[in-house]
Amino acid sequence: MAKLTIDKQKLNAFTLQSKPLFEKYLTKVDVVLSDYTFAANYIWLSNASGFYAIINKCYCLFIMVGGELTMLLPPLGKKKNAIDAMLRCFEVMNANNSSPYYSRIDYVQASMIEEFLQTADEAESMFQMLEYYVIEKKLVDYVYEVDALIELRGNSYHTKRTEINKFVKSYADHRIEILDPVTHYDAILALFNKWVEDRIKYMPKAEAESFLEGIHMERHAIKKMLKHYESLQLIGLVIYINDEIKGFTAGERISADTATVIIEKTDFEVMGCAQFIFREFCKVLKQHYEGVTYINVGDDMGFENLRKVKMSYRPFQLIPKYTIYQK
Repeated sequence: MAKLTIDKQKLNAFTLQSKPLFEKYLTKVDVVLSDYTFAANYIWLSNASGFYAIINKCYCLFIMVGGELTMLLPPLGKKKNAIDAMLRCFEVMNANNSSPYYSRIDYVQASMIEEFLQTADEAESMFQMLEYYVIEKKLVDYVYEVDALIELRGNSYHTKRTEINKFVKSYADHRIEILDPVTHYDAILALFNKWVEDRIKYMPKAEAESFLEGIHMERHAIKKMLKHYESLQLIGLVIYINDEIKGFTAGERISADTATVIIEKTDFEVMGCAQFIFREFCKVLKQHYEGVTYINVGDDMGFENLRKVKMSYRPFQLIPKYTIYQK
């Protein structure tokens, strides 16, 4: 992937070798969203090209889609540097894009929105920011207490306990293994293909088109995750029934006290499998990452069914994500 120069700003290719520098700047930010990890951004780049630049001492991650440049994340760096970097990023995007309409910054945390509106001269700068930019609330990340998901105590988790107990009784020969990207590669892709077929059968027609648009990207992301699994420093599980993989999941730490699930898939026809592997993976995350007390499972991608599932686990916190546009 070649470098770019836009408005005299050099943009470097966002590759696997970018990981150490990305994570160096990430330590300067109080991370709460699941989108703020190297792996989360790296594996999901499929029909697009990623680029980065260090602007005003901040790591700025761009994505090029169809010739238009946007930002996957706001500038990562100290607060005093981030706002000026953000304004410069809009200049770079505008210099490349066919219209300022395409220039935007995605996955902005609420704390960064506050900083964006509260620069040096608060009264004047806030007026100017609101005059020239639009801040739109998007999806939310679902965050849970790890112990609550492991123990599943109380009436609110009665259904989850019942589903897990039925699974254990029905599939006494099940076994769990730590995910191995080589050994489990073919079986994981086979399960994903079956999951797609089954999901389409039961999906409301209104959601099917959007779902199918994302399938190619998700398949590419899974392949990329497995190919670079060790380098990305991920941890995962697979679950076998009758010596056939019926579920897999993978995740990582995103902050001192929070881990995240990057992806999880189970056989749609094996009742209780999703609930069982989710609970078991919570145990693994807590054991593997010392100090982890929360788990962020990302957003619901706008799918009503996924929203209902994630709400059924009684989230500890819903964390909003914002996009910044120009007027």
